[in-house]
Amino acid sequence: MDFESKANAPTATDDIEFAQPTTTRKPLELLRDTEALLRRSTVARLSPILPPKLSDKFQASSSLADDSFKELAEIDLDTISDFELRPVRICVGFSFVGFGALMILLLLLYLNTFHVELSTSEKIGQYWYQYVWFVSLGVTGMFILGREAMRPMPKRRK
Repeated sequence: MDFESKANAPTATDDIEFAQPTTTRKPLELLRDTEALLRRSTVARLSPILPPKLSDKFQASSSLADDSFKELAEIDLDTISDFELRPVRICVGFSFVGFGALMILLLLLYLNTFHVELSTSEKIGQYWYQYVWFVSLGVTGMFILGREAMRPMPKRRK
């Protein structure tokens, strides 16, 4: 049996060339422009219905966001080294661990406050899914921290 098609006639879709963008935009510039487009229309619609003081603060925060995103768009992502991102990755790892631990404590508080009538095995049976999610967040944070601890440090110049 021959399963391969013998018809290899060129179709009209083989010769389509798509237009290339004239300028390549940086990701942060694209973020700035997209956010500004959404934010400005939202501010324009909400400002008339808000009280005057709140409307003024709302517009001031919008202009502050414009300035912040302009500064952010000027950052060249290619110049940021791996070593400069290390503190941020450590903070993200600690955030995952802390949030996971906090949510486990809140789950235990909830179960011991509102479901006193359930035994331990019944609590585990009903709420195992949430428990697994929170433990997984903590384990993910520990992996991030462990990876950062094992990452080689750049040698300092004397």
